[in-house]
Amino acid sequence: MREKYKVFQKIVQLIKPSWFYIVISIASAFFSVVLTLYAPILTGHAIDQIVGQGHVGFVEVISILKILTLAVFLTGVAQWFMNYCNNTITYRVVKDIRIRAFEHLTRLTAEYADKTPRGEIISRIITDVEQFCEGLLMGFTQFFTGVLTIFGTLFFMIRMNGAISLVVIFITPLSLFVAAFIAKRTYTMFKEQSEIRAELTSLINEMAGNQKLVRAFGYEESAMEQFEELNEKLKTASRRAIFFSSITNPSTRFVNGLVYTGVGITGAFAVMAGKITVGQLSCFLSYANQYTKPFNEISSVVAELQNSIACAQRVFQFMEETPEVKCTENEIELQSVDGSLELVNVSFSYEKEKPLLKNLNLKVEKGQKVAIVGPTGCGKTTLINLLMRFYDVDEGKILLSGQDIRYVKRESIRKNYGMVLQETWLKTGTVAENIAYGKENATREEIINAAKAAYAHSFIIKMEKGYDTILSEDGENLSQGQKQLICIARVMLELPAMLILDEATSSIDTRTEIKIQKAFKQMMEGRTSFIVAHRLSTIREADMILVMKDGNIIEQGNHETLLTQNGYYKELYESQFAH
Repeated sequence: MREKYKVFQKIVQLIKPSWFYIVISIASAFFSVVLTLYAPILTGHAIDQIVGQGHVGFVEVISILKILTLAVFLTGVAQWFMNYCNNTITYRVVKDIRIRAFEHLTRLTAEYADKTPRGEIISRIITDVEQFCEGLLMGFTQFFTGVLTIFGTLFFMIRMNGAISLVVIFITPLSLFVAAFIAKRTYTMFKEQSEIRAELTSLINEMAGNQKLVRAFGYEESAMEQFEELNEKLKTASRRAIFFSSITNPSTRFVNGLVYTGVGITGAFAVMAGKITVGQLSCFLSYANQYTKPFNEISSVVAELQNSIACAQRVFQFMEETPEVKCTENEIELQSVDGSLELVNVSFSYEKEKPLLKNLNLKVEKGQKVAIVGPTGCGKTTLINLLMRFYDVDEGKILLSGQDIRYVKRESIRKNYGMVLQETWLKTGTVAENIAYGKENATREEIINAAKAAYAHSFIIKMEKGYDTILSEDGENLSQGQKQLICIARVMLELPAMLILDEATSSIDTRTEIKIQKAFKQMMEGRTSFIVAHRLSTIREADMILVMKDGNIIEQGNHETLLTQNGYYKELYESQFAH
């Protein structure tokens, strides 16, 4: 209960900026309810004008009908204003929360991105926000009107006849009890439904994004089994949640029937006793219907709100994930980077109980080409993550141009690195936009020169619209090698002070690789470069080769020096070039 209350408080904070529309909505709801409740009184007066055969007050009836028509028209206008305000509030809130959620996504730590499935994140930002929107809109549309109708009908009924009103008041708590009883049980069910839906979204996202791998490894049946299992779990959870929430309406309708029957019987006795007129009894029966109707609506809203609050909680949990700290008061902007770098007693681990890098020491001079080699899991990529400050060191320090990077703004560090990874990433957009991804104000001439330097120009101009060709998501209409060349052109365009090449030519044919290596050699001239490589033939000319194993640098030197040491590097080298 406390958890739900906290979520509700956060929702209220989101709604607060729309206070003006809330006031208009409540005022419109009040106006609409008053006119709606006034209509049965007019109808009752009209009925009382029909005394008997030949005794009908037509003048009075026509006058009442005119007022009734005006009341119905004004009710419609008030409801239009109310719905307009409710829609405005809801979609403002949803727009705000979606923007904030997306902004938060861009600021999340690399650790969160590494540990959380993409489908889970997509589900929270899109599906859960949508479900939250639907519940919020229903709540605004029906909750205000329902509450006002309940209190309004009670007020009018008590004024007309207190005894009959007591019948209504005594039976009413049954509806509240039923709605509360079911609401408590449906919240956990809707929460479970949202969580399973997120798992299913994650699986579909993985399968849709890796169709070739799924088919290549014959994983279709296993994927289908996983899908069917999750789908069955979602069906069971959804059926339970919907079944229990759907009990609310018939249960409250049964109570409504009791209210209507009670009013009808006591009202009939009151008419026979001469305490009320037939027209007033008609008015009472109309009020009995109007009074009980909001309980049906509110009970439905309560069930929908359980789903909405469960989804809102998941969205808020996502937005409360620790973001990557933008900057602190102690962080500075790097004015100039000469490319020198030093690691002093650096230790780091993703999980504290599983140490990875231990007391790492390294000194890199300006303009040096540093190659990093070693078996899978030795810490090569981790070292790159630390240099880029995707993660902070646990112990020790990394000095960039003499500055401890823990006290340097992350943006300031990263803009001084050019990065080409083994895994390519392209956005939906033109070829030119993808090359200019890190330099949006780049001219067409600069983009073309960068593509030529990366040996991408020749295949780009053969495409349907050249540099204006639209690439699909992640460049699905390009080969892996072509995608890699565009990523390399992206770095060629900016040419920052330092470079990181993580298996940058792994997807390129041997002939093109020779050309790219020449381009890299020109690009790396005078720039500090870190080259992560498995193929040792690509790093022979490196000024320094770091041989890593189990999180430590076990050997260090140039190609010739390491071969003469007869150590692990020579083992690796001979394993690749043994005849």
